[in-house]
Amino acid sequence: MKIDKKLVKKINFSLIVVVLLICAIGIVIVSSATYGLGYEKFMKTQIVSIILGIIAIVIILFIDYHTIAKMYIPIYVISNLLLVAVLIFGSGAESWGANRWIRIGGFQFQPSDFAKIGVIIAMAKFLDDNKDSIDKLSTLLKIGAFAGLPMLLIAKQPDLGTTMAFAFFTFGMTFIAGLKYKHILVTAIIGVLSIPIAWIGFLQDYHKNRIITFLYPELDPMGKGYHAIQSKMAVGNGMIFGRGLFKGTQSQFGFLPEKQTDFIFSVLAEELGFIGVVVLLTLYAIMLFKCINIARDAKDDLGSYITTGVTFMLAFHIFANIGMTIGLMPVTGKPLPFVSYGGTFMLSNMMAIGLVLNVNMRRDKINF
Repeated sequence: MKIDKKLVKKINFSLIVVVLLICAIGIVIVSSATYGLGYEKFMKTQIVSIILGIIAIVIILFIDYHTIAKMYIPIYVISNLLLVAVLIFGSGAESWGANRWIRIGGFQFQPSDFAKIGVIIAMAKFLDDNKDSIDKLSTLLKIGAFAGLPMLLIAKQPDLGTTMAFAFFTFGMTFIAGLKYKHILVTAIIGVLSIPIAWIGFLQDYHKNRIITFLYPELDPMGKGYHAIQSKMAVGNGMIFGRGLFKGTQSQFGFLPEKQTDFIFSVLAEELGFIGVVVLLTLYAIMLFKCINIARDAKDDLGSYITTGVTFMLAFHIFANIGMTIGLMPVTGKPLPFVSYGGTFMLSNMMAIGLVLNVNMRRDKINF
């Protein structure tokens, strides 16, 4: 398998550098967060995941994204079958009652991470095929069903955060495809009016507890509100310059839960302070800005939709993770892209960047 040298010259290496810088920050912070837990093992897994991600990017670059999109039906079916497999064979129930992993021998992975990539590809192709009728009710219902099936399967795990991620990038892709503002307004009104119905009929107790805890964490400071309170304390402790690596009180003394995954931002904020936070947010902003530019300059609508889906997905994870650590969003258990510890999450995000680079590399307009 060969790749045109002209295409190689068009690879956006600056995007790769930004992503690798964020990964480097992640390795350092994960090592600090797991210092008393045998950090060598965590660092090894994180580095291996990054290397595998880079290999995945290279493989994705060899295949034209149009060729990948042509297989959108099997990609979509496989993505949903993986989610069904979680409900049947899933292992690793978490403290909130969620069951999101599949274990094969000594290896386990989270299918929803890969399903996001699969559904983005499939949704992009579906939107590209139906862009001329995007405002018709029949098309919107098909889009709703197309995105609704994996969202329903993920909600059954249950995983509210990932379900919200699917909804976010589906909306973003549909909006870019030409969805009119009146439909957005109607959807927003329906969403607001359905909140009481969802609270009574659909939300489980743990969902309600998370929302109540988000609003009033002090009601149960040693129980359901513990995560949020400790996280905000850690962020506040960092002040301007931070307490220094391996010197955070909340993280190093075990007060901060899930510190290498969900609350990795709290560790960074406490140990590197406001300066470290600004550096990380700046790198994220550059990364997202480059993705937006690639979506804008894509050769065709298909490439633009794929890149838009990836951009919205990454943006949601960044906002959701940082938002929950500082009390702006409920605790949903969403890791921080390229920073949080986690093999499948890192690999899937690298694959997403690979798709963006793929679109950018083949960005030249068709010359008639």
